[in-house]
Amino acid sequence: MSDGTPIAGLPGAPVRTPVRQRSSGLPPRLWPAVAGRLVTRQAWIELYGMPGYRRTLPGGVTGLGGAPRDFRPVDKVQGEEILAGRFLLAGAAMEAEDPFDRPSPSRAFAQALHSFDWLPGLMSQGEAGARQGARLTLLWHAHFARWSPFAWDPEILARRAYNLAVAARRMHGTAAEADRPLLLGVVAAQGRQLLRPPGGVAGRAERAAAAAIVGCALSGPAAEKLKRVGCKQLATALELTVAADGSHASRSPEAGLELLLDLQTLEEALHQVSAPIPAAVTAAIQRLTRALEFHRLPDGRLPAFNGGGPSEAARVAAAHPGKFKAEEPSRKAVGGYVRLGSPLLSVVADAEAPPSGPWSRHACAQPLAVEILCGRDRLITNSGWTPAAPERQALRLTPGGSTLMLGDGSVQEPLTGWTGELLDARLDGPALDVTHDRRDGEGAVWLEIQHDGWKPQFGLLHQRRLYLDQRLDELRAEERLWPAPGHVAERPIAAPWTVRFHLEPGVSAELSRDRRSILLRGRSGRGWWFRTDGPDLAVDTAVHAERGVIRRGQQIVVRGSARTDAETKIRWKLSPAGATEG
Repeated sequence: MSDGTPIAGLPGAPVRTPVRQRSSGLPPRLWPAVAGRLVTRQAWIELYGMPGYRRTLPGGVTGLGGAPRDFRPVDKVQGEEILAGRFLLAGAAMEAEDPFDRPSPSRAFAQALHSFDWLPGLMSQGEAGARQGARLTLLWHAHFARWSPFAWDPEILARRAYNLAVAARRMHGTAAEADRPLLLGVVAAQGRQLLRPPGGVAGRAERAAAAAIVGCALSGPAAEKLKRVGCKQLATALELTVAADGSHASRSPEAGLELLLDLQTLEEALHQVSAPIPAAVTAAIQRLTRALEFHRLPDGRLPAFNGGGPSEAARVAAAHPGKFKAEEPSRKAVGGYVRLGSPLLSVVADAEAPPSGPWSRHACAQPLAVEILCGRDRLITNSGWTPAAPERQALRLTPGGSTLMLGDGSVQEPLTGWTGELLDARLDGPALDVTHDRRDGEGAVWLEIQHDGWKPQFGLLHQRRLYLDQRLDELRAEERLWPAPGHVAERPIAAPWTVRFHLEPGVSAELSRDRRSILLRGRSGRGWWFRTDGPDLAVDTAVHAERGVIRRGQQIVVRGSARTDAETKIRWKLSPAGATEG
């Protein structure tokens, strides 16, 4: 059984597929994006790096406005630790009076530090926490008031501005009289910079919402402009970010949850200062809420797909404090995810290609991946990678999902090196064609999904067939590989395949003596049999990302080989322990 402990320099740590370095030059399809980003980034570095630039940011603020409220649950322990001088962020620790005056132990730690992710926990510590928050904010300003690419990165800036706006009133009340104007100026500067380039389309809604929230927290001409311009930009950005079915354009259920929480904060803050709430904001909240109802699983969390971890049940409940509605029969799919259900089984399947272009910066190349809950036990999941673990890009590859892999590669890969840094590590590779067909019968549901991601290298298509017997709570599945029509290979080869099923940390997996089945048990202790006719079945070690912290995990692995000129089928089944064999 996995013990759930972090991996910190563990000898013989679980093997992970590395992100392969490209052997050739930059693909022609990326040159327009690279050239555009190089020109604009250099222009903004030179402009924002000018000594007098920061004087254009903080003016026009006369005082405080409303008191924006963050609906997210607060980590009070984190606040206690910071009061004691210990920063515990992204699985790393630092003891410091001034954490901004020394190197961070990891990039993820630095991102959380400059995003002020620690500020909500500190605010939960009453007057002492507010006073410490004001002190640390002014320390940050002393070191980083002048614009720099990392500290003022648009994504980091948006979270810092949001957190500062929520804490502004309490910090202002405890700060020394002489420090209060500077503190307000620091908050205003974050909001003003958010409305200026750079910043791509993928985070535009989150940036505009944060700027408008800063405008609600302050008063004066600058605050009014932040509210007005922020809401105007937000209305336009929401059209691109939130689809008609409520899904986030990144295809990350967790990204939709986080945007929903931001919009709820903005809605209440606008109400506090008697400002009109844009119709686009109200409509987006309604759509995102409906999508959240679809994505919420029986354990109260979300499926971990495309750069979104499972989140926390308390966080999901905070965004939707009322009673969740039952899944509507007409909503069989949201955002390209299809749900199948029986009294004890909940299955979520990724039936759409990963997002492309800027929206793929946090996506995972794991088509046809599934997550399976048995009752409230999440048994089969995915690697759980999120942007909070930037160093673990390999978890975004095909082996990081509960799906089939051919050879030792991935259908797409995140950009690495200078191009990855320039284009936010977006996914790159041949476009995927993913299709699905669902049929509902009496007491059963069929789902067929297929993709052509292995066609360029192997000339094969992959189809995953799922059959859920709703009366027996039994899931039967078949992985099918067959030659793509019209694809002519130079010569047939035997391509090794691997079907992986990542287990939720804490799930036990016991391989039977005949090595044909595995007994799985989740937190409830109830047993489920996993069976397959694949030639080689094993339980291997794996890694799992949990809020950016890499932990021990296990995975079921089925291996074999397929001829590229013939059809191959691999069957597997999940059924309650004690059920009769089908």
